[in-house]
Amino acid sequence: MNILVSACLMGVCCRWDGDTNGPHPDIEALMKEHHLIPICPEIMGGLPTPRHPAERRGRIVATRNYTDVTEQYERGAEEALKLAHLYRCKYAILKERSPSCGSGKIYDGTFKGNLVRGDGVTAELLKSFGVTVIGESQVAGYTFEE
Repeated sequence: MNILVSACLMGVCCRWDGDTNGPHPDIEALMKEHHLIPICPEIMGGLPTPRHPAERRGRIVATRNYTDVTEQYERGAEEALKLAHLYRCKYAILKERSPSCGSGKIYDGTFKGNLVRGDGVTAELLKSFGVTVIGESQVAGYTFEE
């Protein structure tokens, strides 16, 4: 089965600070059974690595220095959706709390570490097209059904 995965969780240095969130051991284990397709919506939307950290507040994604990067996040989400369609992905494993990839809880836009209910731009778009989005903490024991 093809599954979209946040590239940072696979060990790609694409986080805002140029670092990585992986390789995540549960995701490494999935590679033995599934075809994982790495994505970084921020890069796919045209943002550099490293880049200023950003958070989502309502429909707007902005950096700590108040630069509106919503357009780049939306473009990256659209590119991720194209890959989901191209590879017929029913699932996406995305980085939790991210303004792009977070699912269920994201940072509130104040850059104070506060979480609010909500989805990142990419997670929201993928869900609206029927892709099941889970975070890295949900992978262990998750059943991916054909």
